Amino acid sequence: MTFVVNEPGTADLPAVVAALRSWQDDRTPLQFHPGDLGWAWAVGPERLAATLRTWTLDGRIVALGYLDSPDLLRLTTAPELRQDEALARQLRADLDDPARGVLPAGRAGVEVPNGALLREVLAGAGWRPDEAWTPLRHDLAGPLRVDGLRVEVSGPGTAAVRTAVHRSAFASARFTEELWHVLAAGPLYADARCLLGYDARGAAVAAATVWSAGPGRPGLLEPLGVHADHRGRGHGRAIGVAAAAALRDLGASAALVCTPSANTGAVATYRAAGFVAGPERLDLVRGA
Repeated sequence: MTFVVNEPGTADLPAVVAALRSWQDDRTPLQFHPGDLGWAWAVGPERLAATLRTWTLDGRIVALGYLDSPDLLRLTTAPELRQDEALARQLRADLDDPARGVLPAGRAGVEVPNGALLREVLAGAGWRPDEAWTPLRHDLAGPLRVDGLRVEVSGPGTAAVRTAVHRSAFASARFTEELWHVLAAGPLYADARCLLGYDARGAAVAAATVWSAGPGRPGLLEPLGVHADHRGRGHGRAIGVAAAAALRDLGASAALVCTPSANTGAVATYRAAGFVAGPERLDLVRGA
């Protein structure tokens, strides 16, 4: 078998999205999700395509990587090949050789789903554990009651409010109203919802975005934030419950979210909203 690494163009994005969507199921530990691409679409399709790498076998996409930064790749594979030794060794070779155009020389990291053979192959090649992440899951089977907030779906008319809450929550100026409109124009946003939570005084205090991978597949919550002036009042829990309910309305089988384990406040918020933590996932890093 010959696995070929590629740098897709914008014309290849529909095939990339279709492959990633088809790989989502409830038997697989949390992995790279179409919602991750949907959120990244805010930079525009050309810049997004430049951050992607695909591996194909006989023209079929069997693995996909997204450069979250120049030296950090988020990587997943077709479920039936997650334990395929030939693919795992090809991926390791491509990750370790800067000439392949995947990762640069020196220190670099990769996110790989738990249970993938690639984790063992990389460890055997000297890659070591790095940042710990906590995946959480809400099975959507029980009642979902939102208390303390009035939650609405945000659209073009409230994009300025939605992005202002995000900028405050994450202390970052990056997510502007202009970027929201680029994100919302992307094809993945058809299966997404931006939520705004208002307190009893009518102030926008929390926001979240949810992404469906299609009916019967797990959906993703990415991101969730509470305005810095309104923390400590249960708004994170409330918007988390609303996010799970929105994904259930979209036909999702479960709601997924992942946060750095060191962010204990976020983990506690998701637990309070009914999410259950799974085994930690460790990034893998290659030294300089």
